[in-house]
Amino acid sequence: MVSAGGVFIGLGSNLGDRAAHIYQALHELTERGDIRVLACSPLHETEPVGGPPGQPMYLNAVAELDTALGPRELLARLLEIEQRHGRQRSVPNGPRTLDLDLLLYRDQVVTEPDLIVPHPRMWQREFVMRPLDEICRVRPGPLSPTRLPGF
Repeated sequence: MVSAGGVFIGLGSNLGDRAAHIYQALHELTERGDIRVLACSPLHETEPVGGPPGQPMYLNAVAELDTALGPRELLARLLEIEQRHGRQRSVPNGPRTLDLDLLLYRDQVVTEPDLIVPHPRMWQREFVMRPLDEICRVRPGPLSPTRLPGF
């Protein structure tokens, strides 16, 4: 596996044992040996954004990964893990056991119908930017806060 880091995902949950869903997802990412978790922000409890009213609070985090998987392969793995955790997509921005988003993939820009990297709404979401900033401050490097795409 090529060691490069610089791949960031968002993790969120507002149903069931929220922390367990997030920590289990991080473990499941590493099970096949082709992904390493380099860093993970602390968990942040946040208000739901969009979707139906009355949703429970979210727990959110951002993790930096090291992988040789391409963006599409990584997205497929994220969706597979969400499905294992019972993720339902019946209501847009509705409650969910687990939400995994590909935020940044090194310096790549991907614009496809079902995959956009950098994540198109990440810049507007404090629940993404705050934990991402925490990771970048702790581990400056190729994607330090001043070098993030879009800044």
